[in-house]
Amino acid sequence: MKSRIQVSFKTAWVCALTVEHSKVGSARDKRFLMQLVAVLALSPAVWAQQNPAGEDQTAELQKATQNPVANLILVPLQNNTNFGIGPLDRTQNVLNIQPVIPVQVSEKWKLITRTIVPLIYQPDVTQRNLGVTGLGDANPTFFLSPAKPGKLIWGIGPAFILPTATNNVLGQGKWSAGPSVVALVQPEHWTFGALVNNVWNFAGESDKPAVNQMLLQYFINYNLQKGWYISLSPIITANWKASRGNVWTVPVGGGIGRIMKFGAQPVNLTVQFYGNATHPAGTSPWSMRIQLAFLFPKLSKEQEKKMLEQKLKQLEQQPH
Repeated sequence: MKSRIQVSFKTAWVCALTVEHSKVGSARDKRFLMQLVAVLALSPAVWAQQNPAGEDQTAELQKATQNPVANLILVPLQNNTNFGIGPLDRTQNVLNIQPVIPVQVSEKWKLITRTIVPLIYQPDVTQRNLGVTGLGDANPTFFLSPAKPGKLIWGIGPAFILPTATNNVLGQGKWSAGPSVVALVQPEHWTFGALVNNVWNFAGESDKPAVNQMLLQYFINYNLQKGWYISLSPIITANWKASRGNVWTVPVGGGIGRIMKFGAQPVNLTVQFYGNATHPAGTSPWSMRIQLAFLFPKLSKEQEKKMLEQKLKQLEQQPH
């Protein structure tokens, strides 16, 4: 343990020096990145003290968290930091609170609700140290999916955008809706899939621009041992109403994640970096995504029985 902590401190020191002397973003961005580097580099010393779930349960959770229509309640807190916005090189921050709740509607079908509520800091691109903070537009999506899927796992349903923004600059001011589809396969250690939707406005403020936009998120994950995994899950968007050259945002990148436990609570921690191969003028060229998801798996009767048996064995081994 002592040598691992020493290595972690050395790693943190080297990474911090690299960020300090780099040309990345503003001074505020550098401070933020240095704090992140320290947390990531020192994390092995903290995680070594945790007791992650058994390998079987961890592998099941890896697969479930990578499946948008799994029989698993998730409460992700996803923070997206978008760097280099506008001529003043400002930084936008979007914290998405996005609970995912599956409900069994019949023996053959389940309904998955996925709601994204963004808390946004939108910087002023003409003046430094000015910006707006508040709620953005909520984005609920509903997927109807087979309760017992085959090799191809899928879900289909409506997606909505609700004008819940607390400031005009944080939302579209329109009620929008459209279809959403997700499909994936999970062979051995892999997960390959994609989620796509397109929404159009049908009501809202008349002086706001019309909405016709697509979102495509493909995801490729490779699961490693002890809960670790490699993840690529960029979110590609297209604003079909934008002028030529400003339609697409196409990020490229990925990161790492781990299923672990905080006490008795299973969580999924992910860190990813993306560079935008193309993006509208004045928007961010690169971003960082950090996500902490609290996991609440719905256990089958067989899983509950195994957990009870393990608990009984632990009690029997304890000294009287």
